[in-house]
Order: sequence, then structure tokens, then C-alpha cells
Amino acid sequence: MAKLYFNYSTMNAGKSTVLLQASHNYVERGMQTYLMTARLDTRAGQGRIASRIGIAQPADTYAPGDNLYTMIERRLAQPCACVFVDEAQFLEPEQVWQLARVVDDLDVPVMCFGLRVDFQGQLFPGSATLLALADEMREVRTICHCGRKATMVVRRDAAGRVVQSGDQVQVGGNDRYVSLCRRHWRAAMEGAEPDRLL
Repeated sequence: MAKLYFNYSTMNAGKSTVLLQASHNYVERGMQTYLMTARLDTRAGQGRIASRIGIAQPADTYAPGDNLYTMIERRLAQPCACVFVDEAQFLEPEQVWQLARVVDDLDVPVMCFGLRVDFQGQLFPGSATLLALADEMREVRTICHCGRKATMVVRRDAAGRVVQSGDQVQVGGNDRYVSLCRRHWRAAMEGAEPDRLL
């Protein structure tokens, strides 16, 4: 029976690595997968899912307003054992419902990977809907500099200062974001010096 999965974490936890490995496991057994990622994330190039450890695969892209059910239904003209969605925090709530329909009506498992919360500790709309609808949720864990589990992330500006306000979506990597435990996130957001974060 197909399920909708949500694999979530903070920045730099290895979500894309886990996605690419899971897809590889299917392919290695002679099954095809369908990879999708957010069009706005071009850090690894347009339509590419890449891991910090150097592995990558091409993927179709989605953007706000795209009907993911229709895209996946079209792809199912060829055999497909599983759909993998990277950067799932950028999904619109309606798109998450479309993925749920893929699972329910087309009987294809969908594995979503993304951030749970933004730099201000707020749920992304796509993540909130996945938390509500997913059949199974899994945390991809990473650690804070203190050794505790990192559950939050801070955004830094070009000078390394912690940013406390701004747009929810700003694509970036290690140059822009630091994953922290809740205690160190609170300290950072209350005005700790940037060098205390590293």
C-alpha cells in the first residue's frame, strides 16, 4: 500500500543524500523513480538534486501553481516505483494535497524531503500541510555545535550577523544558514555574537 512520507530536518542534515540513496536503492533493483525539486533552488543547477558529499541526479522541477498530480500522472505513462520530492518546504498546501491524491488514487508512494521550520522558528506552509497529511514522518538528524540535536536554523547576512527578520524564503547553504539546538537558536535570536555560533 502506497504512503505519503515526510522526511524533515534542519539545514545540512543530509536530506538530499538520503533521498538520492533511497532512489538509488530502487534503481539498483531494476525499478524506476521520479525525482522532483523546487524550481527556485538553483544552487546545484536548474533541475538538479545534489548532496554536499558530491552525489547528484537530474530532476523535474515544480513551481507555485504547478499541478503535481498532473505532472506525476503523465510520468506514470512509464513504469515508476516511487516519487521523490526534494525541497518540500517550498510546496504549496494545495500541492501537498495533490501528492496525497497521487498516493491514494494512483497507488504510488511519495517521499518528500524538506525543512520543517524557517529561520524564525515558523513552519513553512508546505511542511505544515505535510505534517498534517503524511502517513509517516521521519526526522533526519543533525547536531548543533554543542553536540545536542539541531532542530532550528539561523540565517546570517554577508557579514556573518544573525538575521532576525526578512522573507521566509531565501535560498542558501552553509554560507547563509547554521543549524542549532533550540537553546543556542534562542541565544542567537536574542542577540548573541555570530562567532559564538561556530
